[in-house]
Parts: sequence; structure tokens; C-alpha cells
Amino acid sequence: MYRRDLITAEIQKLAQVLARIMGLKLEGKLAEANQLFEETMKGGFQLSKEILENEDLSVFENWLIEGNLPPEKLDSLSEFLYYELGVSQDRNQNIAPKLNLVYQYLSDQHKIVHLVNLHRQKTIQQYIS
Repeated sequence: MYRRDLITAEIQKLAQVLARIMGLKLEGKLAEANQLFEETMKGGFQLSKEILENEDLSVFENWLIEGNLPPEKLDSLSEFLYYELGVSQDRNQNIAPKLNLVYQYLSDQHKIVHLVNLHRQKTIQQYIS
């Protein structure tokens, strides 16, 4: 029970950070939003910039498998990655396949499928193709 409470508190903090990042983007403070995004990836998910930006999808897939993050954190990660789409064409082509892997991992390994995620998977196909 204690572990579940810790995860819930951490997810709430991550949601607040995501809201802050989105607010910074709306204010046009893109550099600050990007810095906060990178810090959150590293600190909140142990996902380095090098892994996230690596064009070799297997590097991200290995991180995903070895990271063994709980499904709640993976779902939170998917939110962060989803809201990174639309920044630029290059960013879309880099993030979309990784986001798709997260959704697939949640489905295959944790048997978690959300209707929102299913809709988002269809949406991100436009960035993958």
C-alpha cells in the first residue's frame, strides 16, 4: 500500500510538471519548456536525452524493457511524449515511434489499454508513415 501511495504522489507531481511545460509553451518560452522536459525525462523516468533522441528505435526499446517502470509511470511518460508531438516534423518523426512503443508495451506487458491511448495510436500513425 505504501508503494502505491508513493507512485500516486509521484504521478501527481509529474502531472503538475506537464502542466507547467504546456503553460511555458503557450507563453512562448520554448527553451525553458524544453529544458524542463529534458530534466523531467532524466529525473522522473531515468530517460536520458541521448536515448530519447537516438534514431535507433531499439535503443529506446531496450531502455523501456530494462527500465521496468510501473504502468502508472509509463502512462505518465506517454502523456509527456504525446504533448511533444507537433513541435516540429523532425521531433514528430523521432517521438511518434517511441510513443507507439510505450503504448504497445503497456498493452502487451501490463495488459493496459485505454481508449484515449487507442485514439492517440491512430493519430500518431500519421507521424510514423
